[in-house]
Amino acid sequence: MSLINTLTNQDEFTGFYLLKELELKQTNGSPPKDYFDIVLCDASGQLPAKYWDVSPTDKETFFPMGLVKVKGTVQTYRERLQIKILRLRKATPEDGVSLTDFIRSAPIRPVDLIYTIKQVMESITDVEIQMIVAFCVEKVEERLMHYPAAKTHHHAYYAGLAYHMVRMLELGEFLCKQRPFLNADLIKAGIILHDIAKPEEMTAQLGIVSDYSLKGKLLGHISMASNWITEAAIANGIDLDSDRVIALQHLVLSHHNLGEWGSPVQPQTAEAVALHYIDSLDAKLQMVEDALDTTPATEPWTPAIRGLENKPIYRTKL
Repeated sequence: MSLINTLTNQDEFTGFYLLKELELKQTNGSPPKDYFDIVLCDASGQLPAKYWDVSPTDKETFFPMGLVKVKGTVQTYRERLQIKILRLRKATPEDGVSLTDFIRSAPIRPVDLIYTIKQVMESITDVEIQMIVAFCVEKVEERLMHYPAAKTHHHAYYAGLAYHMVRMLELGEFLCKQRPFLNADLIKAGIILHDIAKPEEMTAQLGIVSDYSLKGKLLGHISMASNWITEAAIANGIDLDSDRVIALQHLVLSHHNLGEWGSPVQPQTAEAVALHYIDSLDAKLQMVEDALDTTPATEPWTPAIRGLENKPIYRTKL
């Protein structure tokens, strides 16, 4: 079977893949004809695909998150690879394929990621900050084992959220050593808490987000995490007006930096400035790494990356 990231222009192939996304659309012709706009994926990456002349039976047969056997050809459309599906059928038990075989996952075992997060949490020396962080982590600990950090932008795969946290904690540890004026407890807490409500914001299965929850659409993870800090303080008898509670809420509320990016306030403490750039650095470098990993090695340029101002990345030949 051909892996997604090995396919090149004009390749003809047959194999099993996951219908990560599927949308019924119509052509602009007269009369218009139904077709499927699809994203096919496996553990190596994903590519857009088109399945033309969709039948009424097809509409009742194929749905997102289903495994399918595909016969197709690879074409170039607007300088990007795209699959033209020639034949399509659902996978059957006799095919011997499993959904988990087609899921991208963090390169570190989820259990090890959670262990690292909890070890850092326990290393927080300020008792009240540690209690607040522990309260919030407990809310989502089980889902941290598999939730992605985002729907598409970065760490959008199985256990991606925990992986994002751990990579940020590594950056935070370095910065605290380089810049001793930073409060290490606040940096650790801010990193763990900044996206802690993502599992409440998104609906995900096996690391793939299908939609945003009602709370996600109406509240968002930033405001939910801030509310959880309030809940944690009340549950542990901590003064809501204390510097610790306000500092933690500010870290969460400002970590996207700008209002148009979702933050109601901008970073106005040293730790909040550090958190924003730690988050941004890890997210953007992960976008680059993921794009390079999932683009066929024969392609010198990755597809345009939305989170990097729609710029593609060139694969340096050194």
